[in-house]
Amino acid sequence: MSAPATKAPRCPNCGKAAVDAHKPFCSKRCADVDLARWLRGDYVIPGPDGEAEGEIPEHDPRDPQD
Repeated sequence: MSAPATKAPRCPNCGKAAVDAHKPFCSKRCADVDLARWLRGDYVIPGPDGEAEGEIPEHDPRDPQD
């Protein structure tokens, strides 16, 4: 029996086949478009619950409490 065919990875921006030189994207253009989205703030990794944007905590939550 033959091994099941694996699907070629697709560019997350346009859906074309990914190219090794620009993986996971199909081209430098799609990679740059994705980078611009990160730099503009379109993609956000959420912080801890209750932390407002721009809020500076009074203490570092990782520090042990007195």
